[in-house]
Parts: sequence; structure tokens; C-alpha cells
Amino acid sequence: MNDKIKVLSTEVLSDNWYTLRKVTYEYLKNDGSWQTQSREAYDRGNGATILLYNKKQRTVILTRQFRLPTLVNGNESGMLIETCAGLLDLDNPEECIRRETEEETGYRVEHVRKILELYMSPGSVTEILYFFVGEYTADQKVHEGGGVDEDEIIEVMEMDFEKAYTMISTGEVKDAKTIILLQYAKLHSLL
Repeated sequence: MNDKIKVLSTEVLSDNWYTLRKVTYEYLKNDGSWQTQSREAYDRGNGATILLYNKKQRTVILTRQFRLPTLVNGNESGMLIETCAGLLDLDNPEECIRRETEEETGYRVEHVRKILELYMSPGSVTEILYFFVGEYTADQKVHEGGGVDEDEIIEVMEMDFEKAYTMISTGEVKDAKTIILLQYAKLHSLL
């Protein structure tokens, strides 16, 4: 534990969709004095994401779905193009991403490779996101995808890798995890 931080109190502000906590703590400053601060932290659990790619066809699988926070922050349609992703729930990251891949995209992939784990918004969200890549082929498609929960409406998009990569610069892809995975694929010549 960090000896420059003393947690004084933790208060649950909301436990509706996920958990929002207000934490009051003392922080030891460089001059030796203690300063009391309060911050809110949103705990939605940890997650995993994957870039599915087909080396032979030079294609990737992305999804398009409605994301309310983007609508609230100026995205007129609220739709976002992203890599397949999901919350870990009680799974380890690799089991989670295989489950989410099948649910969202319809592909059952056996071999996935973890490449990174990152805090995506450490100023306010506790989540660590585990990043994976995995090859897919047409024979791994077991159903149409689109999600399993009634509130999930997911469009599965198979597209040329170069087109997907160009969508970063055109602003059609604005999702950080997707940009990171597409750039990883480009830098490491996956396709």
C-alpha cells in the first residue's frame, strides 16, 4: 500500500448500473504536509477486448452498437464502431473474450493472444481492459452474432483492414480500444 495515501472514508453514491463511490483521503505532499482530497471513482468491473483478423483475406471483424454516453457527449447517432468487448464478470480475461467473441460476432475462436492490459480512464474509472488479438476463419462462424442479452443490438461488420484503419483518420472510428488494436495490427504487420 502507498504510505503517502490514507483513506479516511468511502461512501457509495450510486449502486444502480455499476458502483459510484466517493473516497475521501489524505495525501502526503512533497513539502511533508498532508492534504485532504475527495474524488469519485466509477467501478464497472474489468473488461476484455479483441481484434479478430483474417490474415488471408486481410479483413477484421468490428461491431457497431448504440452507446448512450457518446450520444450525451455530442455523437448525434450514439452509434459507435468498436472491437468486440465485454466485462469479465467471473471469468478470467481469456475465457471472457472467447465468450464475448462468440456472443457478439458469432465466431468461436480457440486461440487468442493477450497483448496489453491498460487503464482506459484512470482519472475516474477503476476498469482495467485486457487487449487480445485472434485469427478467425469462415468455418469458425457458428451463428450470426449480435449479442445474447435483449438490450444488446450489435451489428457485426467484416471489413477490409486498410478500410478499417483509414476510418481512424476519417473519424468514423473514435473508440480508443479499437484504435489501439488497429494500430497494433498495423505496427506488428498482423495482416
